[in-house]
Amino acid sequence: MNKKYVVRLTDGERAVCLETIKKLKGTSQKVRRAQILLKVDAGGPNWTDEEAAEAFGCRARTVENVRKQCVLEGFEAALERKVRATPPTPAILDGEKEAKLIALRLGKPPVGFGHWTMKLLAEQFVVLEIVKAISAETVRLTLKKTR
Repeated sequence: MNKKYVVRLTDGERAVCLETIKKLKGTSQKVRRAQILLKVDAGGPNWTDEEAAEAFGCRARTVENVRKQCVLEGFEAALERKVRATPPTPAILDGEKEAKLIALRLGKPPVGFGHWTMKLLAEQFVVLEIVKAISAETVRLTLKKTR
């Protein structure tokens, strides 16, 4: 079967793959991709997609996708995982709302309470109509930020 995307690794790229595999550097996905690229290299073993899939415990389609990504987007893109452009859910708090949360936290707690709790801060944030709903965990993570 003729391959539409033929991978031809340079000596430097081959060395990067070998180092990644030898030292298990990176995620398991990165190591597997390095192994796949080495085996499907036209200047090396030149395995078929099915042989590589069998050897590395993945599907032939995965091997085909790695091969395609290497040819179209480059070696680094094929080796590393894609970075998501946008988070899966939009952020509840922007900079202005975070500042209000911090200011609220630094202020005095309501009457009858000795100190602010995460749940109390979340409830107060909703009462003040800054947000429609917010969890105590979101409050905790916002206050915990260390940038």
